[in-house]
Amino acid sequence: MFAALLGVTGFTAAATAAEDAASEEKVCRSIETDQEVPLFSGSTTFGGLVFIAGKGAHFEGDIKAHTDHVLKELEKELVKAGTSMQHVLKVNVYLADLADYKLMNEVFRGRFGEKPPVRTTVATYGGVPGNSLVEMDCIAYIPKK
Repeated sequence: MFAALLGVTGFTAAATAAEDAASEEKVCRSIETDQEVPLFSGSTTFGGLVFIAGKGAHFEGDIKAHTDHVLKELEKELVKAGTSMQHVLKVNVYLADLADYKLMNEVFRGRFGEKPPVRTTVATYGGVPGNSLVEMDCIAYIPKK
């Protein structure tokens, strides 16, 4: 009888969680437009997840300055969405030149806390848009209160 009650309770909790996730709305922030038509969002949240669009550094500087700027821009979007760097699950890093990998890592190291996210790093063919030396995007979660 206890097992049956536990099974029903577990099923009810799972069904309630599924309903909550299904009823959530997609929320877009920092929407960029092109000719007054929405082009993309700086971040989108849905179902407790946060998706941050690629952030670059569009100023003169070296890879360390660009990496620091990009990480700070990611952090700003994460905070707007109600989360932090410690809750990032996945980061994509796009380098204009793979030779910058070591110097980029010097700045990247430790920025996501004790449990760093998984990461993919690639060098882009033709460079990073806007003449940035690095661009990053990420996926994070919003911790439960």
